[in-house]
Amino acid sequence: MTNALRLLLWTDAAAAYVDAIGEAGLSDRIVIETLGRKASPSDTQLAQTNMLLVANVPPGLLPRMPKLQWAQALTAGVEAWLALPDLPKDLMLTCARGTHGESMPENILAALFHIAKPLAAIAEDQKHSRWTNRVAEPLNGKTLGILGLGVIGQEVARLAAALGMQVIGTRRRPQPMSGPVEVLPPERTQDLLARSDYVLLLLPATAETENFINAERLGQMRSNAWLLNFGRGHLINDADLIAAITAKRIAGAVLDVFRQEPLPAEHPFWTTDGILVLPHIGGPHPRRDEIVARLFVDNLRRFLDGRPLREVVDRVAGY
Repeated sequence: MTNALRLLLWTDAAAAYVDAIGEAGLSDRIVIETLGRKASPSDTQLAQTNMLLVANVPPGLLPRMPKLQWAQALTAGVEAWLALPDLPKDLMLTCARGTHGESMPENILAALFHIAKPLAAIAEDQKHSRWTNRVAEPLNGKTLGILGLGVIGQEVARLAAALGMQVIGTRRRPQPMSGPVEVLPPERTQDLLARSDYVLLLLPATAETENFINAERLGQMRSNAWLLNFGRGHLINDADLIAAITAKRIAGAVLDVFRQEPLPAEHPFWTTDGILVLPHIGGPHPRRDEIVARLFVDNLRRFLDGRPLREVVDRVAGY
């Protein structure tokens, strides 16, 4: 196999990918090397690797990999890759877009139920043996607005519609979707904000989405509406959100992603009434690497066969 393409699995969970490659019958077509995430590739690995699977890479590394043809990112977001000053123009870059589909939609629904149903308050009551009459707010009949109807957004829309919610969403290419979902172009974001009881952020990280939710757009929301961010931390102007919730211009927010993670202990999100801080639980899955391995193996077979790859990063769009 002296002429075989060489794959470097630069991850602490390499076994899941090695097993998937073997089950797909591709092991005899490539040379596989594994490397722990905190280790650094050897000079030989840098010189000989043709294919790379890794979460992200530091500046200065990719130019030292002259034979690298394809890199598979382990994450859906690739802003760190696109920010590299030396990202080779001809490098095929694919991401793990869509691999959160088995976990994130359920976790988003859990956030909606947390807002609407007083289970957290009831659990607190029980600590004090206190019976408090409470009324759960129905989700049925409420409007969910989804900013970013990608793979995850479409699955959330399907599940929310099954609960009887009205669903509207924005999409860069607003072609109709199957099911009772009203699809709007991004230019009608104000319309979505004005109509929604719950606004879900699932936008990618691009220059255009920096501080997308600011004072102006928060002012376009209903005073009883909730904001849920499961997209990227930089989508929100933190100070504007705190001001809007403190002044009760919106009801509150559930935040799963932040500009800095872990969220610093001194950040005011922790102590602002009406904000629930989640420790980035939206996408993780107990068997996440097995899920990503399915996508990777499909792409590996395509790459070896000279066919187009899935989830290729659009460098102009930023995702």
